[in-house]
Amino acid sequence: MLLKHLSPRAAEAGYRVQFFDCLDSTNVLAIEFAKSGDPGFLWVTANKQIAGRGRCGRSWISISGNFYATLLLVDEFQPAHAATLGFVAGVSLIEAFSLLLPESVLATYPIRLKWPNDVLADKAKLAGILLDFVSLGERKSAIVIGIGVNVAASPSDLSYSVTSLKQIGAACSAADLFRALSHVWVDNYRIWDHAAGIEVIREKWLCHAANLGEHVRIVMNGEVVSGTFETIDNNCHFILRQDNGKEIAISAGDVHFGIVSSANICS
Repeated sequence: MLLKHLSPRAAEAGYRVQFFDCLDSTNVLAIEFAKSGDPGFLWVTANKQIAGRGRCGRSWISISGNFYATLLLVDEFQPAHAATLGFVAGVSLIEAFSLLLPESVLATYPIRLKWPNDVLADKAKLAGILLDFVSLGERKSAIVIGIGVNVAASPSDLSYSVTSLKQIGAACSAADLFRALSHVWVDNYRIWDHAAGIEVIREKWLCHAANLGEHVRIVMNGEVVSGTFETIDNNCHFILRQDNGKEIAISAGDVHFGIVSSANICS
């Protein structure tokens, strides 16, 4: 169960891993490493978090046996380009699941990517991705990509549907997932290449997009807009076609399918 072992391909590509049995947050620690001069290509992993964070300051409920990892990258990143790395992570998770999960499970519980940062199994949340951007001065910056996956169990008493790999009949462990994810990440990051290859990543992401072509509602800055999910652009913005035919590009918001009266609002 220990998330200590990278895939051979990741190790050969120069990636490293630091494992902790329990810590506050893998993202927070990765940021501390970046500020202390770590060169990046570092996975920070843990068996358990006690102060895990989700998007928009929400808490991430951490259950022992699930997957908690953060990848630290340090380079001369452009903020607009860096924001698309969450989509590289989403594509990589899909490919890791494809390597590990039986075809029967994938057929029964289709794995989909929900814009901008969730992974669903048959419409229930299976995983989440959180990006942090840290300026380090002298044109350098750090990107911290946090990934949490419900492997052994999923939280209860939430306002939305959640699931775990165990619940959908997948027998893989968090350690299995880490090896597979670290393996497929290497090639996808090379393809991305400071957003030079974002079109390839975009097409991969769209192949697994949840509710593409369907009517959705998006909560952004406390307001609700609705329309049809047309696509994502090369900035990975959500392209919404409103009922009047006008298309708008949305860079941040919460996507909902159906009534949003009880939705959490993220500004």
